[in-house]
Amino acid sequence: MSSNRLPNPFTPTKPVPPKRFIARIYEISAACSLIDSRGHVAIWGGPGMGKRSLLEKLADPQTLQEYGINPSQAVIVLLSCESITPFTPDGFWREVLNETQNHLDSEPQLQNEIQTMLENGQTNRHSLRQILKKLNQQDKFLLLLVDDFDTALNLREDEKYTKADMINFLSECRSLAVHDTRNLSMIVTSRKRLYELVPDVNPAASPWYNHYLFLHLKLFSEQEVDELLKPLTPHLTPELRAGISRITGGHPALLQLAGFHLYNFFNNSGNSKTSSVDEFNQFFFKEFESNTRNIFEIIWSNCNEVEQTLLMLIALSISSGRLHKRKNFDLSGIDLIFTQHERELSNLEEQGIIIHKTNIENKRSPNIYTFTSTIMERFVIQEIWNTENTNIQNRQRVFLRLMSHEQVNKVTELVQWLGKHQKDIFSVLETSVKLLGN
Repeated sequence: MSSNRLPNPFTPTKPVPPKRFIARIYEISAACSLIDSRGHVAIWGGPGMGKRSLLEKLADPQTLQEYGINPSQAVIVLLSCESITPFTPDGFWREVLNETQNHLDSEPQLQNEIQTMLENGQTNRHSLRQILKKLNQQDKFLLLLVDDFDTALNLREDEKYTKADMINFLSECRSLAVHDTRNLSMIVTSRKRLYELVPDVNPAASPWYNHYLFLHLKLFSEQEVDELLKPLTPHLTPELRAGISRITGGHPALLQLAGFHLYNFFNNSGNSKTSSVDEFNQFFFKEFESNTRNIFEIIWSNCNEVEQTLLMLIALSISSGRLHKRKNFDLSGIDLIFTQHERELSNLEEQGIIIHKTNIENKRSPNIYTFTSTIMERFVIQEIWNTENTNIQNRQRVFLRLMSHEQVNKVTELVQWLGKHQKDIFSVLETSVKLLGN
């Protein structure tokens, strides 16, 4: 018996297919302009912001053709530094050569040359340059798309990839960018700007990242969210649309997850029993929270101690405001701490974790910080409880770097109170994590 159901158009566990890719018009246009002139691009954004999806969009021959680039001239190689374990420069160049060979079916002689290099262990930048010259002679160029470039900038304790190795590797990348200007365009992705991930290795020389145009992937705009949610149009009431905004905040990965579960719900007759608002909220929240936890854990682990502490303070500040009728907490001075750490807060905002609004009513506290997703707020509160239950002394050490002993005592009192009244805070948070209902 055949089914008339259409496949779910949302892809929460893998990159968005190029045909279903939406938004990022400026980023695609800018990247293609650089590809056309054999330039280099560094795309950065927090976890789940769609970096891999954008690379796959750029790797699509149809995309190149739409922006005036002849795809037959491009040898398109897409790889991830995370797949090279452990990461080494030799392993990177080997992977590039191997993938280039796999994309040269129309050039058997060049394939054989690469095979000889691989067999002889000639896996380095010099070998790649030889291949690039051969490509140029045939009016071709290498479009090298590298995901998770952070891995190449992350030193490990096993000493298999040392600081000297990293410096040499970055020097090799810079050399390619400078000298192979007719036959190579390199697009890399990272969770932060390249110069934030590694300091300038030689202040006297031109920074190695100077040859990349930086493109920042931000949260989706309301218009882009509407476009993404079009498959849900028959069921997308204003109330439901507002609920989606509340729990996703325009975060691409969260939107894909929300859309996936909602599409399944509305197109699965087996869910007809969950017809009440309460049952619907319980069904959705259970599915959504369990699948987003991994995203939030990655976001949390990518934050340093100061950033994690600031997120905790934002959560505590929001919580204390909501609990003011049940218990009076004095968190005076928190606004000053936020003012003193605007750079870290700006980084968190650029990662798509928090947003800030201007407080026109209070000139002394010009910024109000909230979480992009109310589910992320819930996650951070749970982390606060974990801190209270495991090792609050270590967290106090970081608190003392940001605030006075008196403020630390006030924050500690609130942390301990929340730990003992988890049901109270969850009941307060319940409205903010619902899709439907007040």
